[in-house]
Amino acid sequence: MIKKEQIEELVQPELSEEYFLVSVSIKKGNLIEVIIDGDNGVSIQKCVDVSRAIEGNLDRDSEDFELSVSSFGLGKPFRVFRQYQKHIGRHVEVTPEGSKPVSGAITSVSPDGFEIENESIEREGKKKIKVMKTEKFLFSEKPVVKSIISFK
Repeated sequence: MIKKEQIEELVQPELSEEYFLVSVSIKKGNLIEVIIDGDNGVSIQKCVDVSRAIEGNLDRDSEDFELSVSSFGLGKPFRVFRQYQKHIGRHVEVTPEGSKPVSGAITSVSPDGFEIENESIEREGKKKIKVMKTEKFLFSEKPVVKSIISFK
């Protein structure tokens, strides 16, 4: 049986400092799914290189498998710490467990969590004013965080 750790070991040499592994899953029927990301995106060629590194080191005669290597897609929740670092200064949507989504730009990331800065409208007498607020989220609270595409 093909093991997740075995695939992770085969992928690591193909990832330079710019790229990182997001996830490896092995589903029923030896369907191997590998997702990678990069500080500046991921090219198709990088996915091909990772795929070849895996295929070249697994024996189809002893165990048949299906392999899918892809880049991390927009609209998918972040899975690893480095994705938060990559998105500093970018807009994200954060959905804390049991709460409504909040959007804003990630301003800082620490091992414990991250902060976003967002704009809210508050009343000051009869006037409405825009106020910038900073909110902190802890990784231990397991918020769902997704990148937002802004057309502004």
